[in-house]
Amino acid sequence: MRKLQLAILDMNNGIENMGLNAIKDIVRLFEKDLEWQVFDVRAKNEIPDMSFDIYISSGGPGSPFDGDGIWDKAYYNWIDSVWNWNNKNEQKKHVFFICHSYQMACIHFGIADVIPRKSRSFGVFPTHKTIQGELEPVFEKLPDPFWIGDFRLFQVVQPKFELMNELGIQLLCLEKIRPHVPLERAMMAVRFSDEMIGTQFHPEAYPLGMKETFSKEEKKKEIIKNFGEAKYNQMMTDLDDPNKVLLTYNTILPVFIEQAIESCKAGVLI
Repeated sequence: MRKLQLAILDMNNGIENMGLNAIKDIVRLFEKDLEWQVFDVRAKNEIPDMSFDIYISSGGPGSPFDGDGIWDKAYYNWIDSVWNWNNKNEQKKHVFFICHSYQMACIHFGIADVIPRKSRSFGVFPTHKTIQGELEPVFEKLPDPFWIGDFRLFQVVQPKFELMNELGIQLLCLEKIRPHVPLERAMMAVRFSDEMIGTQFHPEAYPLGMKETFSKEEKKKEIIKNFGEAKYNQMMTDLDDPNKVLLTYNTILPVFIEQAIESCKAGVLI
């Protein structure tokens, strides 16, 4: 039996990002069963073909509406290709969309509004499962709420439930409860299909790497300037808690990959 093929879609537009390295580290845990390759989508217009079994599409900087008419068009065509493949073939393709990719997928399917946040979300926060989220296998080992690394300028809001029901798309998680803030809670995770899932947050956020980066004097000053010293200290404390972001890191992407591998092996490998 051949090894499964996994593609990482790098959406960082040539900007160095610790999230991409964290994704690679998680994928390396499964090299017994799969081979993997990175595609630089935005900077080099690289898009994987349909020969891959599993895809992980990363977060990235900037607006999810900004494209050059080339890479973004190719990216949306790729989403359609996977969707159409899964509707026509017994051997399925599995996709995980992260942050920027998740926003683009929500835009493409038209299931919600994607808008700028009033202020940037930056840090460690709880996120709450919906009824569908409680039944989601990828989240099964996580408590409710569970803790996430969340870094974003945009948000997915105003779910179009009629269209979602028509397409079989499920809302899995909502933003932390903010009783004193008169703003809608963002959609933090969606299952687009049995094989395609996405999160607004970063399931690959690795606490030790984050703490090392955020402890550097220049980065520390930048965070305190933008978000305050209390917020900085609380985030650093949360990163030390093994039941918060570390639990999410050890659960979501590894479980997604495990389940994708099991599904592919159960099918007819082509």
